[in-house]
Amino acid sequence: MSKFINETVTYVHHWTDRLFTIKTTRSDSLRFRSGEFAMIGIEVDGKPLVRAYSIASPAWAEELEFFSIKVQDGPLTSRLQHIQVGDTLLVSKKPTGTLVLDDLLPAKHLYLLATGTGLAPFLSLVREPEMYERFEKIILVHGVRHTEDLAYKDFFENELPNDEIFGEWVREKLIYYPTVTRDEFKNQGRVTDIIKSGKLFEDIGLPPMNKDDDRAMICGSMAMNADMSAILDSFGLTVSPRMGVPADYVVERAFVG
Repeated sequence: MSKFINETVTYVHHWTDRLFTIKTTRSDSLRFRSGEFAMIGIEVDGKPLVRAYSIASPAWAEELEFFSIKVQDGPLTSRLQHIQVGDTLLVSKKPTGTLVLDDLLPAKHLYLLATGTGLAPFLSLVREPEMYERFEKIILVHGVRHTEDLAYKDFFENELPNDEIFGEWVREKLIYYPTVTRDEFKNQGRVTDIIKSGKLFEDIGLPPMNKDDDRAMICGSMAMNADMSAILDSFGLTVSPRMGVPADYVVERAFVG
């Protein structure tokens, strides 16, 4: 019996020559929590070629959404970037992952810290009602190299604040903070650097992170995850050691790219 569901591609959008989004149908049998990932891919020579991808759509959505980089010599993304509406995408039947609200202890503020396509799980979570019920402020920090890499910028700045369901929550509670390292932009610097220096907190008008008030989720490259974890540790926050154990912050250990 296959571990995968055949979903049909309904939408493809190429943001740049390095980034694209895929949307597909969602089978009634597929269950997941906002923030989790699935193994997705295509069939090559009669065998599934898959990688772990965070699900960018919320748990309640009728469709699935994925945000991907294009690696020209990558075994999967070199092929996946050519996928078209009507094609089949393989999606694993049992999503899982560490970036779930259940694994965070109560607090005032939640920091969502992403680089590149590590934004994907937070696209899911910012449309999760429970997040707004649990936290007074949600700060989404998205670090990229170039301004053109700020995919979903318009979604955060215009679409989400005007959403019929989430608009009021978003306007009251969500702070979107994009930052760029290689182009001129209103916010510049690596995510790790602006947190370590305190610039982020000055810009958003909140005190530096502390164990009593703040929780965090991290999703980026392996190096960013490690560096960011060390910074949060220095602030006195403790990481969830494994799934199902609530703590001050969680890290997506499956994300690559």
